[in-house]
Amino acid sequence: MTLSIGLILIGLLLLILGGDWLIRGSVSIAQRLRLTPMVIGLTVVSFGTSAPEFLVSLQSALSGNAGIALGNVIGSNIANIALILGATALFCPIPVRGSTLKIDAPFLIIVSVILTLICHFTASLTRLQGIIGMLLLTAYVAGLVRAARAQTQQAVTAEAPESAEAAPPPSLLKAILCLLIAIAALKWGAEWLVQGASAVAASLGVSSRIIGLTVVAIGTSLPELFASIIAARRGNVDMAVGNAIGSNLFNILCVLAASCSICPIHHIDPAFTRDCLWMIGLSLLIWLQLRTGYTLTRTEGGILLLVYFIYIFLTL
Repeated sequence: MTLSIGLILIGLLLLILGGDWLIRGSVSIAQRLRLTPMVIGLTVVSFGTSAPEFLVSLQSALSGNAGIALGNVIGSNIANIALILGATALFCPIPVRGSTLKIDAPFLIIVSVILTLICHFTASLTRLQGIIGMLLLTAYVAGLVRAARAQTQQAVTAEAPESAEAAPPPSLLKAILCLLIAIAALKWGAEWLVQGASAVAASLGVSSRIIGLTVVAIGTSLPELFASIIAARRGNVDMAVGNAIGSNLFNILCVLAASCSICPIHHIDPAFTRDCLWMIGLSLLIWLQLRTGYTLTRTEGGILLLVYFIYIFLTL
């Protein structure tokens, strides 16, 4: 038990440091590549902070433990919306851009619905479905980056006199190095935290589905939590929203899709349908909340946290 608690504490420290370094490196890359913080949040930050989910789900799938693999993805997506955006909004109200409401959030809802239908009616995930998911993600990211660079180029041209006086950002090599160190810290921090927490949970006789949906999902979502809160405190609120939405898309279309393409899941517990419905419901809720004033307020963040605690209570 003492070793498990030690792993949890060390994991938390690495997550805090990794989240700070990730934001620093990502902002520098955004400035160098002329990408908006929202796009960096939807791509670089969300992919980096989803690395723990990818590693945990892949290892679980290879070991034949589909309950943890699928539960990790669904539980992390629920935590990303309700826990992460809710907690971040309490620190700082989160404004959102129209493109997020028109493209990113609806696309996430559609993907979540498709996953739910597959889990409910086929009770399996095949290699072909995994490959299709990764192709969808590739096309989505390519279109996102292309549109953002064109938009940013117009803004840079219009504000050329002001930008010429601004201090140059750090070198791209230094920013990438900072990003890699941050991802490594987040990866090891999340892994050690999950190991310690899972050991405690397993000693209490909790099922693999419950561990995947709660302990593992929350543990692997902590990088997103720390990255989003730090981004909000540094004023990069666009990155916080993009991180949550991008991580959810990445979890389904890459983490789960890659795991299935390597090791198909032949049997899905019917109870996962209920969890998928929670995931869809929260995606719809955050979409509706963001449509009211284009800002996620502290009150709405508190509502998200309350919903998440209710979900955890009912799940346990």
